[in-house]
Amino acid sequence: MLLAGPVGTANAASTATITAAAAAAPAAAKPNVVVLATGGTIAGAGASTINSATYTAAKVPVDKLLAGLPELAQVANVRGEQVFQIASESFTNDNLLALAQRVSALSKQADVDGIVVTHGTDTLAETAYFLSLTVHTDKPIAVVGSMRPGTALSADGALNLVNAVSVAASADARGKGVFVTMNDEINTARDVNKDVNIQTGAFKSQWGPLGMVVEGKNYWFRAPAKRHTNQSEFNIDKLTQLPQVDIVYAYGSVQPTGVNALVQSGAKAIIHAGTGNGSVADRMVKPLQDARNQGVIVVRASRVPYGFVLRNAEQPDDKYDWVVAHDMRPEKARILTMLALSKGASTQELQRMFMEY
Repeated sequence: MLLAGPVGTANAASTATITAAAAAAPAAAKPNVVVLATGGTIAGAGASTINSATYTAAKVPVDKLLAGLPELAQVANVRGEQVFQIASESFTNDNLLALAQRVSALSKQADVDGIVVTHGTDTLAETAYFLSLTVHTDKPIAVVGSMRPGTALSADGALNLVNAVSVAASADARGKGVFVTMNDEINTARDVNKDVNIQTGAFKSQWGPLGMVVEGKNYWFRAPAKRHTNQSEFNIDKLTQLPQVDIVYAYGSVQPTGVNALVQSGAKAIIHAGTGNGSVADRMVKPLQDARNQGVIVVRASRVPYGFVLRNAEQPDDKYDWVVAHDMRPEKARILTMLALSKGASTQELQRMFMEY
C-alpha cells in the first residue's frame, strides 16, 4: 500500500480531524438559548411520587434541571444561569428589575438567539408581562413553569421546558414578544393568567393562545395586537426603581380601611379590584376621591377574570380623573401603572397606555 508509516499516520489524523469537525458542525449550527432560573415549582421536589400538589418549591438548581433533559441538545445549544432560587409569591420589585436587566443584557449578545426564564407559576404572568413591557428585543423570550414538581408521577415541567426552549430557539417566534409556554400552548405574556391552582392546564387567555407547540414544532394562529418589547416606550435599561402601587380588593360590606392605610403608607397609585364592571361601593367613592385629590392615581379594574372595564360606566371616571384598566387583571394593571408612573405619566397618558399595551 502507498499509505504507510508517518504518511499513513498523518492521513489518519487528518481524517479524524475532519470527522470531529463534521460532528461539531450540527451543534454549531443550532440556535443558542440561555435558561435563566428563578426557582418555583419547576425546580421543586415532593416527598414522594404521589405528591403533585404538596411539595417544596425552588429546590433543584438549574444545572441539575438541564442535565435531566438530554433532549434539549436536539433543540438548541443550551446553557443555564441561576438568577434566583425562590418561590414566585415572594417576588419583589427588585427581583423584577434584576431579572429584566439580565434578560436585556443577554438579548444584546450576538451569541444568544433566545432566552427562557423558569419561574414559579403564582406570579409568572406578572413577570412575563413586565419583561414584555421593558426588554427591547426581537429575540424570543419564553417564560415557563410547571404546576407539578419533577418528582411527581404527573410532572409537567420537563415537556414545558423543552417546549419553551423550542420556542425561544425558533426563527418564527422572533418579533412576537414574550411568551408563556405551558401545557403545549404558546400564549402572549400580556393576555395570559393563572386561572387554576392545581391542574396542568392552569394558564388561560380570554383571547386565546397564539399557537401551540407539538413535538417541537410551532403552530401559530394569531399575533399579539398590543405593543410590546421593541414597540414599548418603557425600557429596563433606564429603570432603577419602581414606585409603590398597591391593590384594594372589593367585596360585600367592604370598608375604606385599606385605601386610607395605603394612602398613608405612601402609595402613588391604587388599583381598585372592583366587582362586576369595576364597580365601586358607595362607601368607597369618597375615600378614592380623597386619595386622588392627594395626588394618588386611582385605577378601576375588576376582580372578574374575563371581560373588560368600560370607562365612565358604573362611575364617572372623567369627572373623578380616574383611569380604567380595560381588560387588564388587577395584578397586571399594577405592573403597567408602576412603569407609567416611573415616567411621570398623567392620568390621560396612563389611560392611553392601558388601551395600547
